[in-house]
Amino acid sequence: QVQLVESGGGLAQPGGSLRLSCTASGLTSRTYAMAWFRQVPGREREYVAAFNRNGIIQPVADSVKGRFTVSRDSAKRTMYLQMDSLKPEDTATYYCAGSSTIILSSTRNPGSYAHWGQGTQVTVSS
Repeated sequence: QVQLVESGGGLAQPGGSLRLSCTASGLTSRTYAMAWFRQVPGREREYVAAFNRNGIIQPVADSVKGRFTVSRDSAKRTMYLQMDSLKPEDTATYYCAGSSTIILSSTRNPGSYAHWGQGTQVTVSS
């Protein structure tokens, strides 16, 4: 079965940086979309960034544009989220999601992803 494991969360000061990683295992499909979402208690899960099933980067969320960069190492089946110029409002639990069947128009819909990591906490505070 597919497993997604995130790492790299923690505490950062405003203006600081963190890098998250998500490694997939158990994949049987040649194409696989991966995405980052984040969530704070009491709010819906929010799209951050993604690769489509063919490994092409999708537009990041407006709230992180110019500050967050998504990348991947296909050989390692790992996706990264480089987060720079962090703001307190970036504080959230960050989740990695994946799907081998998602269509492009559903990239930002968390309900379209079949696989989820356990989440990693990111806290931005002075």
